[in-house]
Amino acid sequence: SQVIVHDVNELTEKLFPIVEAMQKHFSAGSGTYYSDSIFFLSVAMHRIMPKEVTQIIQVDLDLKYKTNIRDLFDEFDNFPEGAVIGIAREMQPVYRHTFWQYRRENPQTKVGEPPPDGLPGFNSGVLLLNLEAMRQSKLYNQLLEPTVVQKLTEKYHFKGHLGDQDFFTMVGMEHPELFYVLDCTWNRQLCTWWKDHGYSDVFDQYFQCEGEVKIYHGNCNTPIPED
Repeated sequence: SQVIVHDVNELTEKLFPIVEAMQKHFSAGSGTYYSDSIFFLSVAMHRIMPKEVTQIIQVDLDLKYKTNIRDLFDEFDNFPEGAVIGIAREMQPVYRHTFWQYRRENPQTKVGEPPPDGLPGFNSGVLLLNLEAMRQSKLYNQLLEPTVVQKLTEKYHFKGHLGDQDFFTMVGMEHPELFYVLDCTWNRQLCTWWKDHGYSDVFDQYFQCEGEVKIYHGNCNTPIPED
């Protein structure tokens, strides 16, 4: 098997011009820091990787695998026509919070509502990037345009700080057809921060996950259960 190591500075140099415009909407600091571009790597991966790379799985470091990661590649076969990215739902009401103004103006909306019928947003801890489909999707590439990003952030009154995850979440509200929703067992998030920060009444609707966990995600420094 072949291992290729990529230089972070080199990647950032290619990334920055593509994602610069969206950084101001989805970065933690104010302003656009050159180094922040790396948090948007997944968004533009199809423009950076060589053409012969057609699929990539991108994962966070705070994961524990209970199954062979190879099985995750099989999920690419389940992508419906038009989908470019496989991603699991966010398992806390973080986006119920972020979209509060849009939700107040649109009381019937599914935006920020819990599963199975709502749109709780996404968590980018486990990402299936079908680079070939990303390259070919006219719609997806239009959504990277600064003016389009600007329009969407205005429509949804969106200001985030979670990088690629915020971008995918906002785009998913507008164009859910671009995403294949991975089962929660592939990204079983453990963070419960929002339970103690004003959302205890609805928290469990977001946090529940049926089935045998394949990947645990110890986000917000949450300990992962021992075997």
